Amino acid sequence: MNIAFFLIPKNEVVYLPVNSTMRQALEKMEYHRYTAVPLIDEDGKYAGTITEGDLLWKMKNTPGLTFADTEQVMIDEIPWRMINNPVRVNAEIEGLLSLAIVQNFVPVVDDSGIFIGIIRRREIIEHYAKQCSRKPDAI
Repeated sequence: MNIAFFLIPKNEVVYLPVNSTMRQALEKMEYHRYTAVPLIDEDGKYAGTITEGDLLWKMKNTPGLTFADTEQVMIDEIPWRMINNPVRVNAEIEGLLSLAIVQNFVPVVDDSGIFIGIIRRREIIEHYAKQCSRKPDAI
């Protein structure tokens, strides 16, 4: 089954431009209660994912950094501890399971690498749960 069926389109996804500040990331994550958001470059391509952990590690490892100072810290100055690998829109759902094990969501890109949306772990699990419930007991 093609993953397009599970796609949450870009216009419904919370994301940040890669040239955002640390404060913008903190505020967007707090407002939406997300622990990670995709980052999009100036060409609309998927650039990576920033997580709460990345922001916390940056604060911990930057002596004297205050919340007010986060307006001066750019996202591209923050090391990412996790790489959320994207998939192409023509991928099959079976290929997402291994990604969903370690990622809350899987970014989806077109053939040019342009970010077009995400597939959440929840939809992948629901798909496989339905598949399992349709199979007769093997007794």
